[in-house]
Amino acid sequence: QVQLVESGGGLVQAGGSLRLSCAASGFTFNNYNMGWFRQAPGKEREFVAAIYWSGGNTYYADSVKGRLSVSRDNAKNTVYLQMNSLKPEDTVVYSCAADRGLRSSYLSLSSYEYNYWGQGTQVTVSS
Repeated sequence: QVQLVESGGGLVQAGGSLRLSCAASGFTFNNYNMGWFRQAPGKEREFVAAIYWSGGNTYYADSVKGRLSVSRDNAKNTVYLQMNSLKPEDTVVYSCAADRGLRSSYLSLSSYEYNYWGQGTQVTVSS
């Protein structure tokens, strides 16, 4: 079955860095765009970043541009989120997701366009 397993979250001071990983299995990873989302308790899920199935293009939420970077290694079935210059407001649960479309030609910002999700990893940034 499809599995997405995030890792790499934790506690970091403001201005620090973390790298999140999302290991995929149970589907042909290199055929699907991947996204990262985050969600605070009681709030809507928020788009963070997305990357094409080929890794050739990426897209970011304005709130994270210049600080976060998404990448993928199709040989390892893994997508990454490098997080730099972290701020206390980045403190939430981060989840990866697989797009529902095979080799989709566009990067979706909507969580409804993603049909497989990981369990999430907590990132906590102290001030």
